[in-house]
Amino acid sequence: MDPLRITLRPFKLSDIDDYMVWASDEQMIRDTKMKAPSSKEDGLRYLKEVAIPHPWCRSICLEDRSIGLIIIYPGSNEFICRGELGYTLSSQYWGQGIATMAVKMALSSVFVDFPQMERLQALVSSENKASQRVLEKAGFLKEGLMRKHIVIKGKTMDSISYSFLSTDSVPDL
Repeated sequence: MDPLRITLRPFKLSDIDDYMVWASDEQMIRDTKMKAPSSKEDGLRYLKEVAIPHPWCRSICLEDRSIGLIIIYPGSNEFICRGELGYTLSSQYWGQGIATMAVKMALSSVFVDFPQMERLQALVSSENKASQRVLEKAGFLKEGLMRKHIVIKGKTMDSISYSFLSTDSVPDL
């Protein structure tokens, strides 16, 4: 995949049709906390109330068409030194290196956008080998297994913790 075709940008209301396609992708949301929007109005509400006002939520775009999202939840108070990374990508684009590029692109700016942040962490289902590989290719360090860590869609799952520090080097795109 040509990295020049991939961009990260804030969401726009005009992304709604593309958002509805990937946010309703059952294969993509299977092991995530995401729920498919029940209607276009539900999708617009998510974009207006969550994605657009969020301090760091970006649309992963292929030639400026939304195909997924990447989000960073900055810490506060005693956790101001860390942030949490999440991402999801339409299943039709899996295996093409797009998620890895998006994570690397986010790493290129997150520590500038949040200068108090020293650590970015990501938690991945122990069953999601592809997402683990994305983080490893993007330079994240695998820290450990957290057993019976989260319940997703009624199933208790193990998580694997990854981290990337502000002093780490972002691999080339």
